[in-house]
Amino acid sequence: MEKKDLLYEGKAKILYLTEDPNLLVQVFKDDLSAFNGTKRGKFDGKGEVCNAIATYMFEYLENYHVPTHFVKKVSESEMVVKRLEMIPIEVVVRNVATATLAKTYNLEEGKVLKYPIVEYFLKDDRLGDPMINEHHAFAMGYATPEEMKMIGRIASKVNAIFKSFFDRRGLVLVDFKLEFGKHDKSLLIGDEISPDTCRIWDKKTNKKMDKDRFRYDMGGVDKVYRELYDRIVSAA
Repeated sequence: MEKKDLLYEGKAKILYLTEDPNLLVQVFKDDLSAFNGTKRGKFDGKGEVCNAIATYMFEYLENYHVPTHFVKKVSESEMVVKRLEMIPIEVVVRNVATATLAKTYNLEEGKVLKYPIVEYFLKDDRLGDPMINEHHAFAMGYATPEEMKMIGRIASKVNAIFKSFFDRRGLVLVDFKLEFGKHDKSLLIGDEISPDTCRIWDKKTNKKMDKDRFRYDMGGVDKVYRELYDRIVSAA
């Protein structure tokens, strides 16, 4: 499928139009960013690793009848996706208290939560991605009550699927972010699923296997991304 005009360039991905108005080419960049883009970096091959992991995870979800925008992988760093009307809400599901959650609620970092927490954030870097609830989404016209109920159900289902998936690979799904959009009136998961959007720890050592290594200057971010690729994709 031929890439045409640039539609959108974000911190980690680029979207191109195609000859089909309903399909886009999503290109994964080698760039890293944190803290709403105020910290930036990159490593060679990151786009290929994230594209491979996202492809595998989207296909895995589709096997469980979870609707996503993924169509097919077309190169090492590119996939074809359905064009979505994005809902400007980031959905975060937390299984373990870490980072902001631990600090805000005075919880021990690393504490396993008795029940997963689903949070919603307005996707707007200029405002610092403030936390919102379902009523904000209704009142401000971002999503309908029915859409928010469906988003919550899908996010909880994805969490159950992924917790089991990672556990079988000796990993802990600490938390993750999802984004949603509409395509032909259907609600689909968009964006990506990768160590850029998930916090994942090794079950035995608690070694962080995600973007936190870049975010908090732990080093070795390229090595853990590739190790995660080996444990998810290569071992399949």
